[in-house]
Amino acid sequence: MIPLSLREIAEMVGGTVEGDGTVTVTAPATLDSRQADPGGLFVAFSGENVDGHDYAAAAGRAGAVAVLGSRATPLPTVVVQDVQAALQRLAAHVVARLRPGLTVVGVTGSQGKTGTKDLIAAVLSSAAPTIATIGSLNNELGVPLTMLRADADTRCLVLEMGARHVGDIAHLTGLVAPDIGVVLNVGQAHLGEFGSRAAIAQAKGEMVRGLAAGGIAVLNADDPRVIAMRALTEGPVLTFGRAEHADVRILDPVLDGSGRPSCTLRTAHASTPLTLPLVGAHQALNASAAAAVGLAAGIPLAAAATALATASLSRWRMELRQLACGATLLNDSYNANPDSTRAALDALAAIDGGRRIAVLGDMLELGADSASEHRAIGEYAASRADVVAVIGERARPIADGAGERAVVLADNDAAVDWLRGRLAAKDVVLVKASRGARLDEVAAALE
Repeated sequence: MIPLSLREIAEMVGGTVEGDGTVTVTAPATLDSRQADPGGLFVAFSGENVDGHDYAAAAGRAGAVAVLGSRATPLPTVVVQDVQAALQRLAAHVVARLRPGLTVVGVTGSQGKTGTKDLIAAVLSSAAPTIATIGSLNNELGVPLTMLRADADTRCLVLEMGARHVGDIAHLTGLVAPDIGVVLNVGQAHLGEFGSRAAIAQAKGEMVRGLAAGGIAVLNADDPRVIAMRALTEGPVLTFGRAEHADVRILDPVLDGSGRPSCTLRTAHASTPLTLPLVGAHQALNASAAAAVGLAAGIPLAAAATALATASLSRWRMELRQLACGATLLNDSYNANPDSTRAALDALAAIDGGRRIAVLGDMLELGADSASEHRAIGEYAASRADVVAVIGERARPIADGAGERAVVLADNDAAVDWLRGRLAAKDVVLVKASRGARLDEVAAALE
C-alpha cells in the first residue's frame, strides 16, 4: 500500500479521525487481526456474532497502526458509517494514484478463475513486479483488499473477480476498470443464484463492458457465449483456445503419466512448445489465456511459455501428492461445479496407476437442476473411476448415477476411515466437492 496518513484516508473515504491523524499507514489492510502487518490498517466490521472493533487492540499487537471502522477503538481510527463502502473507496483512490504506471488485469469465469489468475501472475511477474489476488478473495471485500496491496513499485495488478448476481462484476469494475479483461467461460457455477446461463453470461460480460478506455478483452474462442462478448466492446480483442480462429491457439495437446499437459501454443507470428507442471488437460486452456494476457501486456509468447513451465496454483487445486501407503492423491477440494468436476475426473482417469477412486461431495448452488446434475456427475464418474465414494446425503444422487461403482459414506470422518482401510499402493484418489463440504479435511487426513 502507498503510505497514507489517517487524515488523508479520512478525506478519501469521507470519514472522521478519532485519535492521532498524523499516524501513517504503510502496509496493506486486513480483516483478520491475527494477520495484520507492521504499519498496516485493520478493517473492523460489526457482524451479528462478532464485532471486529473488539479485536483492534490485538491487531495493534500484531503490528497494525490504525483502524478503519464504524466507531472509535484503542488504535487511531477513521470512523465511517459504511465500512465496506469506505474500504472500496480507499482502494479505488489508491489504484487511481498508481495509474497510468499500473496495468490492471481482471479475470472472471464460471470456473478456472483462480488457477488462471495464478498462471497470469506467473507470466506477468516474470517481466515486472506483480500483485495478484491471494487464493480466491474475489468478492466485494477481497478485490479492494488486493488493490490495497499495490504500491509504487507495482507494475501489474491481477484481480480475480467473482459474481453471484448480475451487477456484481460491474460494481467491481466500477472500482477499478481493467486494462485487460479475461472471460474464461460461462458454466453452471452459482446457477441457483443466477437462475439461467443467460444471466451468467450477462454477469460475466460485465467484465468486457467495464474495461478501461482502450482496454483489451481476452476471450475464450471455444465458448460461444464468451466469444459473443466481442460485440460488447469497440476495443481490441484477443482470443485463446483450440478453435482454428483463436489468436493464441492450442495445438497437439497430450498428457503424461501424471496427467500433466504438453502442447504447442501458436499465434499468427510465433509458435512455442509448452509443458506445464500442473495436472489436467484443462490447464492447457488456462495457460493459453495467460499467454494471451502476456501478449496484451507486451510479453513475447516464448517468454510466457517459459514462465508457465514453472508456475504453481493456489492450494487445494489439482494438487498431486504421494501418500505413505504408495497411493497417489489428487486434491482438488477447494470448490466444485459440474464442469470443473468433469475436468477433475478426466485428470483422474489420465494418471497412471491401479484403481481410480473418486471421492465426491455435493456441488452447491445448482438450483432446481441440482439432483439431475449430481446424477449426471455420478454417471460420468462411473466412466472415469473404478470406485465412486460419495460423502453425505446431499450428494446421494451422485451415487444413484454411479450405480454399482458407488459407495455412500455418512461424513468426512467416515470417508477417512473407509479410505484408510482400503487404499493400496498405486491407487489414485481424487477428492472433489464444493467448499462447504470441506473435503480438504479428508485430503489432509490422508496426507
